[in-house]
Amino acid sequence: MNATDNNSTLRVGDVRRRFDRAAVSFDDADFVHRVTRDGLLARIHPMSIDVTTVIDLGSATGAAVRPLEKRFRGAKVIAIDLSGQMVAATRRKRAWLSKAASVQADARFLPFADASIDVIFSNLLLPWISEPAAAFSEINRVLREDGLFAFATLGPDSLLELRHAWRTADDSAHVNRFPDMHDIGDALVNAGLRDPVLDVDRLSVTYKSSDALFRDLTATGARNSLQHRARGLVGRQRFRKMTESLHADSDDGEIALELELVYGHCWGRGLHDPSRGVAVDAANIPLRRR
Repeated sequence: MNATDNNSTLRVGDVRRRFDRAAVSFDDADFVHRVTRDGLLARIHPMSIDVTTVIDLGSATGAAVRPLEKRFRGAKVIAIDLSGQMVAATRRKRAWLSKAASVQADARFLPFADASIDVIFSNLLLPWISEPAAAFSEINRVLREDGLFAFATLGPDSLLELRHAWRTADDSAHVNRFPDMHDIGDALVNAGLRDPVLDVDRLSVTYKSSDALFRDLTATGARNSLQHRARGLVGRQRFRKMTESLHADSDDGEIALELELVYGHCWGRGLHDPSRGVAVDAANIPLRRR
């Protein structure tokens, strides 16, 4: 999870502008977000925790707010997003009796006091953060001891078909690289969070045309925001070569994409000084019995 990797560093301003533009169309094309949102809610459902304040971090248009209010009865849910237009969309759809609040903020700089949040729920935010270590440290800061951080993100096997298709057209960066689940786990522990548990699922998505694919990517704000992408226009010839490669492996001309869905949760353990490193007493590591 190296933030200095040229192939994964994102322009924060570009990310914000793309999601600002996508706020009006996001709900019509967010089916991947719905899958991971439901999967994440199902994973936290059996967990027992006293909750008064919940953050939906990277909330987009706030589709998770109402389910979180139902899951954590009586708790106040605060929707946080980098995009002002996404925050405005969340406020427009908020139920009249809801206690939810909406705030525009960067996940690396949260406007909350230390140890003031009980649960942080984050659905597909991490693919849009170049510095996950900074975000994890901030999450650890605001999360109370034994508070819950639950998230869904994309693994490195996601969108390989699209990445390979672009390589037939040029050598520029077009698709972000997503970190391995083991790297995510290490970064969580290094940030001071406790007992990470991660699992992986798969989702296959099929499109009848490249136009439909890129229409959905645009509608959800998921277009190229890489810092080292080519600054000029791609051009019709290169774009056509890429789309031909996307269709090449299909007998019926459809485009099949695979997504690696990574789900995880961990617990707060109070403020942590990363300069001290992480030490584990080998005597406390349980052995698996045959």
